[in-house]
Amino acid sequence: MSTATTPVIVYSSTTCTYCKQLKTYLTDQNIAFEERNIDHNDAYREELQAMGMSSIPVTVIGDTRILGLNPTRIKKALAQ
Repeated sequence: MSTATTPVIVYSSTTCTYCKQLKTYLTDQNIAFEERNIDHNDAYREELQAMGMSSIPVTVIGDTRILGLNPTRIKKALAQ
């Protein structure tokens, strides 16, 4: 599973328990990701809203958007 060609972006917030679980999962699986904390940057919040998403965490892998912690969908998106 290589993320070298597929960037992984995680939209999160500082106090979100599910966000912490997702980031821990990605780290444990050696999946590199860019965190976009919506508490620290209003532009990230606007990006999330522009995607039609109102909850976090959201993982974006290529054209795939995954709400919450969903290892099966994450692995499938990385394999494409």
